[in-house]
Amino acid sequence: MRIILATRSAGKLRELEPMLRQAGFEPVTLADLGVAESPDEDAIEAYDTFEENAQAKARHFLARFPGDVVLADDSGLAVDALGGAPGVRSKRWAMRDGLVGHSLDAANNAKLVASLRGVGDHRARYVAVVAIVSRELMVTARGECAGKIVELPRGDDGFGYDPHFLSDELGITFGEAPRAAKERVSHRGRAVAAALEKLRALQVAQPPSRHTDE
Repeated sequence: MRIILATRSAGKLRELEPMLRQAGFEPVTLADLGVAESPDEDAIEAYDTFEENAQAKARHFLARFPGDVVLADDSGLAVDALGGAPGVRSKRWAMRDGLVGHSLDAANNAKLVASLRGVGDHRARYVAVVAIVSRELMVTARGECAGKIVELPRGDDGFGYDPHFLSDELGITFGEAPRAAKERVSHRGRAVAAALEKLRALQVAQPPSRHTDE
């Protein structure tokens, strides 16, 4: 089965494509399909929960390819001392219009470090929700992983807040972690694995038009 990956993020694609291939699916990117980025895509993630945003993105691109299966995720960093911020606003937390890629990551991380300066509690969680939709079904699954925020970045891998997120399970930051190690414990790896397991179960055992939610 081919699955369209409804994301423009190069970092997410580097993680999602191997996950789907290893699980026996054929990942297809928006670039593969020749879908040019449009300004209206920025307005899709307008909701207050990861679940709603992931589902909205998946449905948006399913409308373009109604005969396909579409996977979207919404993810972010939740810091305890910041009341769960940046949360669903993680991508644009720095509010710096026009920045993309590494420049945007740098601005967001600078705000993160500044916000925690002088704060003793640096506990945080990464959260991801994956939505897989077609005309017949919608599957959603949530994944989380715990850690803490370190002031100085560590490692050149990963993206987003990864160099500042020290994983409780790995003992290193996600910026230092090899891809396979990060995938094993990461929020996105867990959400994708759970969503694909639900998708397989529906394909084998359930009739169409079934909606499951985790």
